Amino acid sequence: MTARLRSLLAPLAALPLLFGLTGCPAARYPADLVVYNATVYPVDSAFSRAEAFAVQDGRIVFVGTSREVGQRYEAREKVDAQGKFIYPGFYDAHCHFYRYALGLRDANLVGTQSWGEVVQKLQAHRRQNPQAAWLTGRGWDQNDWPVKQFPTKDTLDRLFPDVPVFLIRIDGHAALVNQKALDLAGITARTPISGGTITRNAQGQLTGLLVDNAVDLVSSKIPEPTAAEATRLVLQAQQECVALGLTSLADAGLERAQIERVDSLQQAGQLKLRLDAMISMSPANLDYYLQRGPYSTDRLTVNSFKVYGDGALGSRGACLLHPYADRPSETGFLLQSVAEYRALAEKLAASKFQMNTHAIGDSANRVLLDIYGQVLKGQKDRRWRIEHAQVVSPADVAKFRQYGIVPSVQPTHATSDMYWAGERLGAERLKTAYAYKALLDATGRLPLGSDFPVEYLNPLFGFHAAVARQDAKNYPQGGFQMENALTREQALRGMTEWAAWAAFEDQQKGTLTKGKWADFVILDQDLMQAPAEQLRSIKVLGTYIQGEKVYGQR
Repeated sequence: MTARLRSLLAPLAALPLLFGLTGCPAARYPADLVVYNATVYPVDSAFSRAEAFAVQDGRIVFVGTSREVGQRYEAREKVDAQGKFIYPGFYDAHCHFYRYALGLRDANLVGTQSWGEVVQKLQAHRRQNPQAAWLTGRGWDQNDWPVKQFPTKDTLDRLFPDVPVFLIRIDGHAALVNQKALDLAGITARTPISGGTITRNAQGQLTGLLVDNAVDLVSSKIPEPTAAEATRLVLQAQQECVALGLTSLADAGLERAQIERVDSLQQAGQLKLRLDAMISMSPANLDYYLQRGPYSTDRLTVNSFKVYGDGALGSRGACLLHPYADRPSETGFLLQSVAEYRALAEKLAASKFQMNTHAIGDSANRVLLDIYGQVLKGQKDRRWRIEHAQVVSPADVAKFRQYGIVPSVQPTHATSDMYWAGERLGAERLKTAYAYKALLDATGRLPLGSDFPVEYLNPLFGFHAAVARQDAKNYPQGGFQMENALTREQALRGMTEWAAWAAFEDQQKGTLTKGKWADFVILDQDLMQAPAEQLRSIKVLGTYIQGEKVYGQR
């Protein structure tokens, strides 16, 4: 190019700048949705803030200021957030969504303050559902009652002699049943059980209390709902979730038929929620899925097996290194032999699946961590998980980093259990329980869930429990074992970015950054600034999945 030609073209180079400065229209990119005038927390690596973003084909295409997005994008739909607060859609990293859905037909026993109140609720539920083949209920917790002993079946036998009764405890690891249910399951005082307990009184008679593997002997006899009823309940549960800002869930234990129903409902456009479906461990499921390998769609991930290592602390099924402080003759138990866990881990290590194992007691955590380390042989990005990691010996915390294991925890367990966990563990061992900050320091990431329906499904309850270490009554003053509290940024990452990472979904969701799904929630207060005592009362104004509003005013 000659000097004269350059001089002739030079004024043209300034035209784009002149057009911008003078407000002349420039070509703008198309967008399906633009959200502006907001305080946006994309949860990116810098934990920055923005004002606006644009969405095209369900994905984030731009994040910036309101002025920038207005200049660059012509949107079919515009949402003025009116200064409200936007976060990535909340991701519950460990829950039981399908079980919760089916449980909507049960008597709700959560929060009952006595055995007498449980009985009253059962009678009322039976009057409302007189034709049901079974009387089922969920959520009782004897630790909330004045008399904290486990109930027996005597009252159930007297009031409901001809209908089988099945009442699952809040933790899902123990159940009270009546004689009719025992008879249908063929359970007698001589029935053998491994990895569980069929409770007997001092005279050797059945009390009706079943723990861990013994629960399955009766629950397997309860008829499955019809396809139409299951669909209705799942969609009802979805509405409860999106109303609380949940857009993704890790459902910790589904059968093949349940996974296929979820997939079909998603493919039909009825189920909008995204699910990481952990496969319930069984020989049939193992054989089927190992032959086919992991499976995923835009809304469904099937790449892990859910395994149970031990039971729950509340029902003394958690496997401890040393005896229970309030029951010196017991240490809990593993639900299978160490050899069986190792054989399973070797099979999964040779596959592309994750192994996600429920481990609550410090003995169960040690056994599973050591097995993981032995079979993974230095593969640190398999993202195998310990679900709950509730009581972990200080000597074992470093193994999470050493073997590349993900601790998946539920903060509301700490604030629910704090009233009685010390009785089970003793003062010194309690300090090793619910140690979320210690686990985060060891691993660098900590996915957070609720374990609903064991706890309530509102993710903001878990956020509050993680940062303030207090329950709904803002008890205790100053927080419970605050040395293991998380910062607000850490808690938010735990229920968004880190939850997605723990399921190998972090390239698709978990942050509001370019290229990821536009799953987001609009709140009326700022999670980063609101007083701690107000966190549980923050309102969800809108929930979007893939840029589509699934909750909020239309």
